[in-house]
Amino acid sequence: MAYYVPERDYKPEQIPVEQLTHIIYSFANLVDGEMTFRKPEEAGAKLAALVKQKERNPDLKVMIAIGGWGADGFSDMALTEESRAKFIASSKAFIETYQLDGMDMDWEYPGISGAGTKARPEDTQNFTALMKGLREMLDTFESPKLLTFASAGWKRYYDFIETTEVMKYADYTNVMTYDQVSGVSIYTGHHTPLGDVKSADIAGTPFKAHMDSLYQNGDNLDPDPRSAQKIVDFLIEKGVDPKQIVIGGAFYGRVWKGVPPTNNGLYQLSGGLHVGWMAYHAIREKYETDSNFVRFWDDKAQAPYMYNAKDSLMLSYDDTVSVALKTRYAMEKGIGGIMFWELGNDTKQEGSLLDAIYKEAQK
Repeated sequence: MAYYVPERDYKPEQIPVEQLTHIIYSFANLVDGEMTFRKPEEAGAKLAALVKQKERNPDLKVMIAIGGWGADGFSDMALTEESRAKFIASSKAFIETYQLDGMDMDWEYPGISGAGTKARPEDTQNFTALMKGLREMLDTFESPKLLTFASAGWKRYYDFIETTEVMKYADYTNVMTYDQVSGVSIYTGHHTPLGDVKSADIAGTPFKAHMDSLYQNGDNLDPDPRSAQKIVDFLIEKGVDPKQIVIGGAFYGRVWKGVPPTNNGLYQLSGGLHVGWMAYHAIREKYETDSNFVRFWDDKAQAPYMYNAKDSLMLSYDDTVSVALKTRYAMEKGIGGIMFWELGNDTKQEGSLLDAIYKEAQK
C-alpha cells in the first residue's frame, strides 16, 4: 500500500503499479468542512491519471487520503451531526467524481494537537461517529469501497480514540511506524525500527536517560523505545483483528549533526535539532556512495543506521534489508500488510525499496 504525492518527475505512468495492491493519492484538502482539492483543475488531472493506471493492474485499488501532518479543521468538521453529514456528502461526491476505490482519513490527531491543529476532548467520540457515517456512506456504492485511517505508532494516541469501535468501520488502520524518534528530538535513535528494543538494551546511553525522563513525567506511556512490533502487539492485545493492521515503512531517513562517535552515533545527544529528513533516493545517491558514511545494523531494533565520523552525522532510515524484514514480519505475524510514506522518495533505479518489498512478498 503506497502513499503517493504527485511530483513533476514521477508521473503515474512511471509508477510500477504491478507491484502494488493499493495506492493512496496524498492529499485532498479539508476546506470549509468538505473534501476537495484547493486546485482541482491541477490535482484532479493528476488523480485521474493515477486512476488510469488500473488499466495496467486491474486489481489495483486507488484511494484518496485527506489531511496529513498539520492539516487542520478536522475537530470542527466532526463536531456535530450536521457538520459530519456535510463532510460525508462531499466525500461521496469526490469518490464518484474520480471513480475511486476508497478513502484514507489522515486526522493527526483526534483529541491531540499535532502541529498546532485544533483538538477537543469530544474528538474521541466524534471520530467514531465520523468513521461510522463514512462506512455507511461507502456501503451505498454498488462496488466495495475501502475505509482506512492513518494512526500513530505510539500508545498515547489510542487513549484518544475508541480503537475497537473505530475498527468496526475501518478496513485497515495504517500505523505510522516511523518518526518514532521525531524531527524535534536532539537525541539520535531509530526512527522506523521493527524490533522490540527494551529499556535495558540501551542502558548507559543519553537516549535511555531521555526516555526515562519522558516516562517519569507521563509524556511517554512506555519506558522502552517505540517499534513496529511493540505497537502491533499492543493493538492485538486491545482486541484489534491482526488482519486490519498495516505497518509502515519509511522511504526517507532522518539525519542528526554534531553526533559523538560513541556507539557509532546511535542513542547519543546530538549538537542540536536534526538536520532534517532525506528521501531514500538521495540517501542512495549521496550517502551510500560516500566512503565517509559507514552502515551499521542493529540486531535488536532490526534496523540499519549510518554514521559519518568525519562530519559527525548520524542517519536513521529504512533500506532494502529492513523493508524486506518488515514485509516478512507482516506475513509471518498474519497482519494486513505493509504501507509506506511515500512512493516518490524511493530510488527510481534498480534495487528500490519497493522492489525489496515486492520480492519478499512473492517468496
